[in-house]
Parts: sequence; structure tokens; C-alpha cells
Amino acid sequence: MAPRVAHVSVRELVVLGTASQVPTRHRNHNGYLLRWDGEGILFDPGEGTQRQMLRAGVAAHDIDRICVTHFHGDHSLGLAGVIQRINLDQVPHPVAAHYPASGQRFFERLRYATAYRERADIVEVPVAADGPVAQTPGYTLEARRLSHPVESFGYRLTEPDGRRMLPERLAAHGIKGPDVGLLQREGALRGVRLEDVSEVRPGQRFAFVMDTRLCDGVHALAEGCDMLVIESTFLDEDASLAVEHGHLTAGQAAAVARDARVRHLVLTHFSQRYGDPSAFERQARAAGFDGELTIAQDLVRVPLPKRP
Repeated sequence: MAPRVAHVSVRELVVLGTASQVPTRHRNHNGYLLRWDGEGILFDPGEGTQRQMLRAGVAAHDIDRICVTHFHGDHSLGLAGVIQRINLDQVPHPVAAHYPASGQRFFERLRYATAYRERADIVEVPVAADGPVAQTPGYTLEARRLSHPVESFGYRLTEPDGRRMLPERLAAHGIKGPDVGLLQREGALRGVRLEDVSEVRPGQRFAFVMDTRLCDGVHALAEGCDMLVIESTFLDEDASLAVEHGHLTAGQAAAVARDARVRHLVLTHFSQRYGDPSAFERQARAAGFDGELTIAQDLVRVPLPKRP
């Protein structure tokens, strides 16, 4: 599915909700919109997502893709409202929906939970195995299986590597003006190769990891990410509960990010049993993560780190 033409190059995470199983006075059920160069990817819309979108300034037209990690209610009950809103607002572009294939019956129940007029193109793209699930000119979206009591997949978005032009080398070869663009398009000009006057610009990487124990999929998704959004339902002192219920602690999530060389770590999906969010920050730092760290709150916007 081709993305719409981007008018403004914005890459940011819009946090719509950060609670785990039970919402609180200050935290809505899950919901996260990744803005990526004019395209919007909505992750795990829990109950109340449609209203949180309104509060955050997110429109149905902003959604090009929906990614559901698994079919527990705090990650998917908002699908009914979001899909109906996409139809009510007559979103003109196709909206792809990715979700575990094993939960097809749940997706259908949510999609058709009540009567409404279908006016939008919702493209169902169920996920059954690890690997790429979508390819666009701007990124590859892949899924990896996680470890939770119901089947769960995490998602990773990878931008292709590009080239960064080096002005001093261009000048040394006498290439300027329109010839620069010609060289970029053709790969060579008057005996000068593109690699002679440029260097690799690594593509950016984003990963979304929700309900899971530590497993190979978590590490594979996180590796080398510019931004990792990851659940930290429990504090470290409740690690046994985390294992029992298929979740991570703050320290475990931060250790994953540390080992994967993540640049910006976003912790979210907090149990209602904890009242002090700063405890999650302290445990993440104690685990040795020294990059950018955000303890997510509802309605905040978190920009992707600028390229090094």
C-alpha cells in the first residue's frame, strides 16, 4: 500500500494511552500513533482511543495503518470505535490492519461490533509468522512473535539506508547545481560515482514491543533502534508476577534497550498498582541504560531522535 504524499516531514510518537489492564484517572488504555513523514501508524488502540485522538489532535484521516500486537482488551477494544470513525469520516485512502491471524474472529467481532455504513477501505493483513508484513518506499514493517499467554507480535519499522552528499568532495570534482541531483539519480556523472562524493546515511529504526516475557523476539525487534516503545508493566521487585503474567519489568526493558544500543527508550503500559512513575525511571537507569529515556504519559508527543 503506497503512502500518501508527505507535506511535512515529521517523525514522532503521539501517546494516546499508557495504562495496562485497568485504566486509571490519569492513564487511558493503550494507544500510540507513530507519525512517519506524512503517514500515520496506530498501534494497539485500547478502549477510549477515539476520544484520546480528539484530545491529542489526531484525526481519522491521519491513520494509514493499524498494528495490533494481541487481542487482550486493553490493546484492542478501541478498534470498534476507530474503525467506525474511519468510515464515518470517509477516509479516502486504504487503511491496512495488521493483527495476529489466530485472532481473526476477534478482529471481525470488533470490526462489526455494531451497525454502521462501511465507506472506507479497511485492508485486513493478518500476521501468522515472523518476517516482513508491509513494504513501502519509506520503510519495511516486520513482525516478530513475543511470549504472552495469548499469541502476540511486536512490530519493527526500518527505513532503507540512503546517501549523504559531502559538499567538499562535490566541490573537489566540480559538481554543483542541478548536476548534484542528476548524480544522485543516475549513480554516476562524468566518471564520478555517487559513492565518491557521499557516505551512507543509516535509515532510522523504530520498534513497538508490548505484552511479553523476555524472549528472542524482544531482542530482535529492539536491536539498533532509534526509538523503542516497550512495556514495563511491573517494577523489578515484582519480577515473579511479570513472568507469571507474561510481562516485563522496568529493569528488564531497560536492559534490553541497553544491550540493543537503543537511542531513545519509551517505557509504558504501567500497572495500576504503582502510583509513582519516577520509580520506573530510577530502575531503568539502575539497569545501565544511559540513552534518552521517556516514562510515557498520556497525550505527550515524543520526537524520534535526530540522525547522528
